[in-house]
Amino acid sequence: MGSRIAGTTIRSSEVEPPTTGTTDRPARTPRAQVTRRRPAALLAALVVGGLTAALLGTQGAPRAVAEEPIPVAMLLGSDAEGIFDVEMNPHDAITEVEARARLEEVAANRAERAKRAADEQAAAEARAAAEAEAARPKAVSPVADARLSSCFCPRWGTMHWGIDLAAPMMTPEYSAEDGVVLRAGAASGYGQAVYILGVSGDVTVYGHMEKILVSAGDVVDAGDKIALLGSRGQSTGPHLHFEVHKGGMGGKRVDPVQWLAARGVEL
Repeated sequence: MGSRIAGTTIRSSEVEPPTTGTTDRPARTPRAQVTRRRPAALLAALVVGGLTAALLGTQGAPRAVAEEPIPVAMLLGSDAEGIFDVEMNPHDAITEVEARARLEEVAANRAERAKRAADEQAAAEARAAAEAEAARPKAVSPVADARLSSCFCPRWGTMHWGIDLAAPMMTPEYSAEDGVVLRAGAASGYGQAVYILGVSGDVTVYGHMEKILVSAGDVVDAGDKIALLGSRGQSTGPHLHFEVHKGGMGGKRVDPVQWLAARGVEL
């Protein structure tokens, strides 16, 4: 009689035929002929619904064996170890202290970027201001497109201490250089006059204007509009009487044409 003892399988040729029995019962299939399924094949069978076929192994297995619940791991044997052990990874987590430290780091980075952007913006504005300042004229003609009608020279038996620049009434008059307005208002002989102490240290005088547009204490740049040309005071027609006092209000009066030419302004 064939048998499996202590892991030893007797060959089918050594199995004795049954001594008794009827022809109604089919002959038992030797266990050695039963095909053992590999774990991968059994798993595939489970997925597609072939659990019954996997459990029986062959179609000829008894119904009672098929219906008996058998653990899958037992069927798979040692090959099934670890197949059904699902490792549950915990959710990633950090402490509140770590989170707060991270927030502080983010805030510091943002503040640094904002400061860098502000510094770059300030630097760009400073460059633009410097370029504009460099391009700005440091001296201008007190009246644009005017006609020199009288020089810095003796005239009618007396010295004319300035120049006259003739132009239509209400023509704009400009500060010849950067400075501060010393006086602005009525003046003897000039009708109205403006006196400006410039950055050069000299004082420029503007007379006979119809309307004054600045006041004492105002800071002006070269080219700022200070008055509208007129013919007030001792005047024979619309013009600007322009003088330069070297070194201050009581300083020596010099030729305005030469003073402007030294600053790149040609009349």
